[in-house]
Amino acid sequence: MNAAPDTPAGIAASPLPARIDELWARRGELTPRDARARAVVVAAVDQIDAGHARVARPDPRTGEIVVDERAKRAILLAFRLLPMVASQVGDFRYHDRVPLTSHLDGVRAVAGSIVRWGAYVAPGAVLMPSFVNIGAYVDSGTMVDTWATVGSGAQIGKNVHLSGGVGIGGVLEPPGAVPVVIEDDAFIGSRCMVVGGARVRRGAVLGAGAILTKTTHVIDTETGEELPLGEVPAWSVCVGGFRNRKFPGGEFGMACVLVLKRLPEGSDHDKAALNDILRDHGVNA
Repeated sequence: MNAAPDTPAGIAASPLPARIDELWARRGELTPRDARARAVVVAAVDQIDAGHARVARPDPRTGEIVVDERAKRAILLAFRLLPMVASQVGDFRYHDRVPLTSHLDGVRAVAGSIVRWGAYVAPGAVLMPSFVNIGAYVDSGTMVDTWATVGSGAQIGKNVHLSGGVGIGGVLEPPGAVPVVIEDDAFIGSRCMVVGGARVRRGAVLGAGAILTKTTHVIDTETGEELPLGEVPAWSVCVGGFRNRKFPGGEFGMACVLVLKRLPEGSDHDKAALNDILRDHGVNA
């Protein structure tokens, strides 16, 4: 069935009920007293929490990211419909509308790791003391290392390593906004920031401290070629860099990402070999 002309494709393909769209249309009238509306929204976010629905996913045919607007709407409606509630886990006390998830079967979750309800973490993932926000999806074999954060709606693939202090940005608004996507087998170095709909393709390595946004220039250092903005290419070793740009007030360095080397597809991320690549280019490991 084709979607109506004014219906986003992500809603047409959503596994969540159309009732969410009806509630969204009159969201300004809703309050935590609307028990029936709250039940519909809670059931929808439960589906996201269990991994049966996702804020976004790569289309296996085209590779493009398909956003499920209905899933995003359900989460935003939850903020409006859920009351503030006091809760406690051990000595830690919370006061929030969104509880912690109860779906961590098969996940190694070290003390200090926090996963909010509405985020899905697959069996086989490892969470060091870290934070995974509502709407995020973390697939199997992935490690979210110490003090790393996975923002709302961010999509993290299989066998990814988010190193210590990595910041993966979140996005639930505006409508149609694509979240950060980190594809399978990627390695994100310590203190990297990947935000604003940026994408790290499969098997890529992003060196420590790099900043990647949707509008970051990505440059192949061997050819000087400008690659698609905000995308780290698959099976590549990349670092943060600067390029000079002239402004009325002078010439200044603008942050960019530099592609240092292309890796054979399916390469293991041998730490010693990666360190050698970085050192060969005068970059600290």
